[in-house]
Amino acid sequence: MNSTVTKRSVVIAGRKTSISLEDEFWNGLKAIARHHQRTLSSVVGEIDQKRNGNLSSAIRVFVFGNLCTPLPGSPRDSVASGVANGSFERRETPSL
Repeated sequence: MNSTVTKRSVVIAGRKTSISLEDEFWNGLKAIARHHQRTLSSVVGEIDQKRNGNLSSAIRVFVFGNLCTPLPGSPRDSVASGVANGSFERRETPSL
């Protein structure tokens, strides 16, 4: 798998910041935001508030944790499978 790190800009609490992420993590982050019917900036802002260390690393850990851990009572083919195969479905789930 050939993955390159791309620098992207997001607005957090009214300030613009850049993050460097691989496409797979960026797509996973967007899928999580869409799945929870939230903006990308609001999800990144929440990660930013709770992080210890580098924002890009915190986002990777967040995406990995959310996509690899099924929600209680949900089938295994949740958001994670949508990211893996490129299709994303909206489901009703508790907010982050």
